[in-house]
Amino acid sequence: MELVVFNTSGAETGRKVTLDEAIFGIEPNKHAVYLEVKQYLAAQRQGTHSSKGRSEIAGSTKKLKKQKGSGSARYGDIKNPVFRGGGRMFGPKPRDYRFKLNKSLKRLAKKSVLSQKMRDNSIKVLEAFNFDAPKTKEFINLNNALGFEGKKSLYILPEANKNVYLSSRNLAKTKVLTYNEISSYDLIHAGEIVFLEGAIEKFQENLKK
Repeated sequence: MELVVFNTSGAETGRKVTLDEAIFGIEPNKHAVYLEVKQYLAAQRQGTHSSKGRSEIAGSTKKLKKQKGSGSARYGDIKNPVFRGGGRMFGPKPRDYRFKLNKSLKRLAKKSVLSQKMRDNSIKVLEAFNFDAPKTKEFINLNNALGFEGKKSLYILPEANKNVYLSSRNLAKTKVLTYNEISSYDLIHAGEIVFLEGAIEKFQENLKK
């Protein structure tokens, strides 16, 4: 399985990179993808929601009326949850929503997404490039040259590049990450995936571990 390498002008360079069929050519496992996306989204939750129970409400603890003889239900104090302004029963409390998944399952999820993207012809390989300074306009020109105008795109770098990252930061539909920062959510969310020439080998090695 091979992909042509493009230059920053959107033209083919004549070079090709070899892709591992065990990564880019498997039968997608939808449940594995679902679990990793669920884990990613759960980790984004702040979990700071909180409500006050009856012990946290400011108010008198005096019993409102005598226990018996009124002909109605028993009353406690004004902080009882059944009264307006009382504490909340079984309300939310701060918690951590994160949960763990096996590394092998997370690798399977990434392989499944990449295999589907390959079937959809949504993966490109781009020769290495750099910007002398952060310039959003240059990144827009790159997107247009690759035919990504109006599309969501994910650029995967072999290593951190500050100028490339800052050039893309203001583009709502473009995201730049290094090969070891990728999650299945990032891959699914991107309409087009662009591997820099040096990143594709490192990414494949990373998924074989």
